[in-house]
Amino acid sequence: MNMFCYQCQETAKGTGCTIQGVCGKKPELSKKLDELIFIVRKLSVSNTILRNEGINPSREAETNRLIIDGLFSSITNANWDENQISLKIKKGEEINIELHTQATANNINIPVITEVEWLGVLSEKNEDIRSLKELSIYGIKGIAAYLDHAMNLGYDDIKLHEFIQRAFYDMTIKNLGVNELTALVLKVGEKGITAMALLDTANTERYGHPEITKVELGTRNNPAILISGHDLKDMEELLEQTKGTGVDVYTHGEMLPANYYPAFKKYKHFVGNYGNSWWKQLEEFEKFNGPILLTTNCLVPLTRKETYLNRLYTTGSTAYPGATHIVEGANGHKDFSVLIEQAKKCAAPIELEKGEIVGGFAHNQVFALADKIVDAVKSGAIKQFVVMAGCDGRMKQRNYYTDYANSLPKDMVILTAGCAKYRYNKLNLGDIGGIPRVLDAGQCNDSYSLVRIALKLNEIFKLNDINELPITYNIAWYEQKAVIVLLALLSLGIKDIHIGPTLPAFISNNVLKVLVENFNLGTISSVEEDIEAVKKA
Repeated sequence: MNMFCYQCQETAKGTGCTIQGVCGKKPELSKKLDELIFIVRKLSVSNTILRNEGINPSREAETNRLIIDGLFSSITNANWDENQISLKIKKGEEINIELHTQATANNINIPVITEVEWLGVLSEKNEDIRSLKELSIYGIKGIAAYLDHAMNLGYDDIKLHEFIQRAFYDMTIKNLGVNELTALVLKVGEKGITAMALLDTANTERYGHPEITKVELGTRNNPAILISGHDLKDMEELLEQTKGTGVDVYTHGEMLPANYYPAFKKYKHFVGNYGNSWWKQLEEFEKFNGPILLTTNCLVPLTRKETYLNRLYTTGSTAYPGATHIVEGANGHKDFSVLIEQAKKCAAPIELEKGEIVGGFAHNQVFALADKIVDAVKSGAIKQFVVMAGCDGRMKQRNYYTDYANSLPKDMVILTAGCAKYRYNKLNLGDIGGIPRVLDAGQCNDSYSLVRIALKLNEIFKLNDINELPITYNIAWYEQKAVIVLLALLSLGIKDIHIGPTLPAFISNNVLKVLVENFNLGTISSVEEDIEAVKKA
């Protein structure tokens, strides 16, 4: 076995990648990422033991940031650069030596535990214990991603850092049983809501609440930069620096919802969205012609066919060998001038499509429509809401989501967030009394809006149980940010969630049995069967 990884939905044979990742990850990179998580564990153990003894850990803020960056870097399709990962590992080792020195000076022992001598995922031999630990870790990676974005905007929560580090401490030092680990899984979900709420506050206080917006899909005849990923601060800085340069800016993939924020609408060179979800980028980036900025994960490795490596730029926790990496300066800002100068020399993007799509239905906007929506529910015009949030992916099985959306009865409304929407957001599904049948709340982290909307409807209809709402959950997953969305829903006691296109390989049969018995968690079947089930709900 060259490697072992089963953290994403594409994992080989539905059990685990052992030769190389289906995502394109090589064994050498997989080993480096395992080492990076090992460092995260060690730092978490050291920090937590010091805090337990009433000692403030040395270089605490720096360590907290490194842990978050390490977790985000290890998310699927994020950091492909072994050299960068090695530098993170080296820095972590240096800090951990300082923490051990600090502990020794205070007569505190930081033990060396077998599991800390990292052997990879399979170092835990008990399948059910391993399953629950990995479920927690992947959820924590999702929390880290959302916390990273909030921190970039100056919003932080020390209790989230302490929780993440204590969770790693507990999973590493303590001999936790199935019941304790199950409780931890749900606690991770609860903290996921906290992280999403923090990011929602950061985004909306900085850029305003998303509002109903028509997003252009066509192109102009100007040189341009394409920005993909999730980080809105990077979006802001890029728009500000390209102002007046003659260079246009387009969003791609999960950056689409940036079009919905009022603060970005003042930029006349902000054109609209180009292309589709992450897995189509090899073809779409090639046709864009100008520089491409990847702000977070969802970066697909290039093959020999692609020629845009010299136009590919990364930043934050994302990196790729041969691509130029933009770092934050001492002033807290990033300099995108190299992209702008290159863009001026490039041809305008090749147009992929024409038209527009409508989005911007985050919680604040939906609350503004609450009376209209409630009236539609009471009159029977809207019979059911179907939450189709989560991730898109390459598998042909994912055509299910397009067919499912197309087949839903006309009296049902889709609530969505994340790149899963690209399977149906360009379909002509119409509206119900002026309410579009696809209400896009935004990025994967904006699943928080869907939670807020559900809670608000529960309050309006004065129900005793959120599961009494006319809402069905059909979640598509791919990577770890979708895992934290799922755990967040479970932590709220939401039941009858269906996930697909396949169940996670890291959920053992016994753990799955617990989830089925307690939450009626299931997977998708055929479109016809699932539509019939929705009609009966």
